[in-house]
Amino acid sequence: MVDEEPERRRRRRQWIHPIVAQRYRKGQFHSLYKDLRQDPFKFRSYCRMSVEAFDNLLSLLHPHLTFMDTCMRRSISAEQRLIVTLRFLATGNSFASLHFEFLLGISTISGIVCHTCKVIWQHLREAVMPTPKAEDWLRIAEGFYQSAQFPNCIGALDGKHIRVKKPPHSGSRYFNYKQYFSVVLMALADSNYRFVIVDIGAYGSSSDSRIFSASRMGDRLRDNQLALPEPRRLPGSAGPPAPFVIVADEGFALSPHMMRPFPRRDLDDRKRIFNYGLTRAHRYVECAFGILSTRWRVFLSSIQMNPDNATLVIQACVLLHNFTRINDASSDADIDQNITSSVIFDQSRTGRPGTAGLAVRDVYADYFCSPEGALSWQMEAIRGSR
Repeated sequence: MVDEEPERRRRRRQWIHPIVAQRYRKGQFHSLYKDLRQDPFKFRSYCRMSVEAFDNLLSLLHPHLTFMDTCMRRSISAEQRLIVTLRFLATGNSFASLHFEFLLGISTISGIVCHTCKVIWQHLREAVMPTPKAEDWLRIAEGFYQSAQFPNCIGALDGKHIRVKKPPHSGSRYFNYKQYFSVVLMALADSNYRFVIVDIGAYGSSSDSRIFSASRMGDRLRDNQLALPEPRRLPGSAGPPAPFVIVADEGFALSPHMMRPFPRRDLDDRKRIFNYGLTRAHRYVECAFGILSTRWRVFLSSIQMNPDNATLVIQACVLLHNFTRINDASSDADIDQNITSSVIFDQSRTGRPGTAGLAVRDVYADYFCSPEGALSWQMEAIRGSR
C-alpha cells in the first residue's frame, strides 16, 4: 500500500488566534489612538507628524485604503492601515513586533505596509513631488541664491545607500563599498530640504556617477528634457549668460549642467573659493537625507524586505518627507538645527573631470572671486583647507 502524499501546507489549527481576537479591546490602535489625538506632542512623536497633517494625509488616501466588510470578518479601517504603516516607517520595528503591538497577523501587517506604501507613491506623488517646470526651476534657483549664495543652482544631487537584507542569489550586486548590502536612493534636493527628483533601487555596488547616467533623471538632463530655463547672467555680472546647474560631489562627472569641485591637487585660492561655495550649496541634499533618516527610522537599520518591497518603503518615505516639509514644517525646526549646524568642507576625493563643463565651472569660479559674487567671509573660511 502506497503512503498518501504528505500535506504540502500545515492545516490551520485556529481560524484566529485568541490573542489576535482581542484586537478591538487590547490592540494598540483601538486602546491608544483616541488618547493620542488629545495630546499633539505625543501624537507627533508616535506618527512623526501633527494631528492636522495626519488628517490631511488620511483624507487624500482614504478612498484607496478602504475595503468592504464581508460576512467572514470586518475589514481593517483606512485609519488603522495608515497608523500601522507610519509606525513601521517611524520605528523600523519588525512585523513580528508590530504583530504584538496591534494584534494583527504578521502576514496581514506585511500586506498592509506594502499596499499602503504603494498607495502613497501612486496618489501622493503629484501633490508633493510633481515634475518640475521652468518656473519651478527658477523658484528653486532663487532659494539657493538666497540661502547659499550660489546663483543659477537648480538642486543639490547625491546618493544615499539604504541598507537592505541580502537578496537570495544576488551575488555581490547589492554589496557596496561600505561593506554592507544596499539599494541606492539618488535624489535632487532644493534649499528647503525637499526632494525634487529621485531615482530609487539601483544596486549598492554601482557608483553614483554610473547610477545617475543610467537613471531617467540623467537621460532627461543629457537630452535637454528637464524644461530648464534658458541661461542667464549671474547676479550683478556683465559676463556671458551662464547655464543653470546642479551641484554634486566628486562622485559625479563634470558637465555643462553638473558642477563638481575642483580636484584636491594644485588648488589655488580661486579653486578653493569655488569648492567652498559649491559645498555650501551641496550640503542641502546631505541635510535632507539626515532629516529623512531622523524622522523615518526604518532607515537606521537593515530593511528586512526583498528589494522590490524595500523600494516601495523608500518611495513612501521620500513622499512623506516632502509632505511633512510642506504641511508640518514647524515640527522640523529642532531636526534642522541639529543637522545644519555646520558645513562639511571635504575635498579628500579626486578624479578626472570631464571636459564639456570646464568652461562653465570657470565662469562660476571667476564669479565667486569677483566683487559681485564674493562673500565677505570666504577667505577666512578657506584658510582651514590649505
